[in-house]
Amino acid sequence: MMMRRTTIRWAVIAAPLIAAVVVPMLMKQRSNLPSVVVYCAHDSIFADSILKTFEQRTGIQVQVRYDEEANKSLGLTSLLLQEKASPRCDVFWNNQTLGTIRLQRAGVLQACEPAVFSRIPSRFRDPDHHWCGFSGRMRVWIINTDTNPCSEDFVASTMAGQNLSRVSIAVPLFGTTLTHYTELCYDVGLPALKDWHQSLHQRGIREARGNGAVRDLVAAGLCDLGLTDTDDVFAAIDAGKPVDMLPYRLPGGKTICIPNTVAMIRNCPHPSEARQLIAFLLSEETERNLALSPARQIPLGPVNPESMPDDVQRLLPWAADATTPTLAAEQDAACLSWLTSIYNQGASRP
Repeated sequence: MMMRRTTIRWAVIAAPLIAAVVVPMLMKQRSNLPSVVVYCAHDSIFADSILKTFEQRTGIQVQVRYDEEANKSLGLTSLLLQEKASPRCDVFWNNQTLGTIRLQRAGVLQACEPAVFSRIPSRFRDPDHHWCGFSGRMRVWIINTDTNPCSEDFVASTMAGQNLSRVSIAVPLFGTTLTHYTELCYDVGLPALKDWHQSLHQRGIREARGNGAVRDLVAAGLCDLGLTDTDDVFAAIDAGKPVDMLPYRLPGGKTICIPNTVAMIRNCPHPSEARQLIAFLLSEETERNLALSPARQIPLGPVNPESMPDDVQRLLPWAADATTPTLAAEQDAACLSWLTSIYNQGASRP
């Protein structure tokens, strides 16, 4: 009994001493491992598993910063602009294209070797290799199927009506709704876009804070239809809500597919590790995993269709009709300037 007490006493005394020696050694060993810093605007619930797989596969530590604000893409884009002179980030994983292209124009991005991007079709990547798209989502009509048919005729007749109080769209100052507006601006011109926006509001369209709010209004039956993204519709379907979707088509007939984008930051601290992560994000494996996720994102590079769920296979013909994102980005500044001016006045009408 005395020996046991003595052993316990020595263990209690030794434990802090051992910890004081061993823990710093382990921390030093970990700090010496290769690492890469990622700013990620994609939802952490989907991105985490992808980044952890890369970490396990390569031994490269991934230090990731998410911005959980509703306007998260814009927040990270602004942060990267602030850090331009002394970057902390190696790789920017954005959930859309406009912010990434703004960073390219501001000289924040570093061009990569063309071979890294070669798997993705040219219309979804920068021709000068500063960024590349992958795993897209689409702009769609979400329709409450409890009271309405999911048909092109229903959408067309509703949108031609004089009362749009049961139709919803998100505020177009940011996110994919801003992309939607820039696509329209490129397709029909700014004057026609202004007329369209004004007509929507004159007829009482219900403007929501974001795409998720649009989805919820339609899913609850408070609106008959709305404009949102495919991942939002799938979230409602998985929750058992009575909704379905149809692709939104621009007046010229094209659809809007908004890819994730990935880019290396100019003068980043870990360029070699950054290249490895970018190659992994653009791989068939990553696109397949994002297609199998609850968001059902659409692979942009070649992936065996039989390895994808039926929900994603349904989207492939819609995505085949998609626009080229870089073309709409040419209208970003003019479109955003106009929208900022009218919303800063507290109005939603030009």
